[in-house]
Amino acid sequence: MKALKFFMIKMLLFSAIAAQAQVSVNVNIGSPPLWGPAGYTEVQYYYLPDVEAYYDVHSSMFIYYAGGAWIHRASLPSRYRSYDLYGGYKVVMTDYRGDAPYTYFKEYKTKYKKGYHGPAQKTIGEKPGKGNSGGKNSSEAKHGIKKDDQGQGKSGGQSNKDMKKRHDGGKGKRK
Repeated sequence: MKALKFFMIKMLLFSAIAAQAQVSVNVNIGSPPLWGPAGYTEVQYYYLPDVEAYYDVHSSMFIYYAGGAWIHRASLPSRYRSYDLYGGYKVVMTDYRGDAPYTYFKEYKTKYKKGYHGPAQKTIGEKPGKGNSGGKNSSEAKHGIKKDDQGQGKSGGQSNKDMKKRHDGGKGKRK
């Protein structure tokens, strides 16, 4: 009788551990790209109207029509090498479940023509080249700060005289 109870407890613990393992297994193969629209972590596909292609978040592949067939590739065709994925609009396919998002391509192509821009989108990550790189997208450029020949910051391209006038109440003299 004791052996039977011990066996039952052992089986119960084993099945509880197995059930926990099954519940905690999360198959999240791909994560959204940094250029993807923020707020849609559970979606599988985006439609990119400007290039008439899809992006599969789970496989990190673009899907586009070429040579009479739908192609799955890690990058867009070379003709779109200069396409800005951060700036281009992404139609989030929240209502599609399946493996062939292009099934409704004619409808998407009609509804979301090249150049389509719906409500403003914020991307998950920042476009490379932004930040404190000193380039034209740097903080200085965003705030209208230009540097003179000595590397000194000037706001809005104002001359040193204009800067002095602002500091001394417009009299042109330093206090």
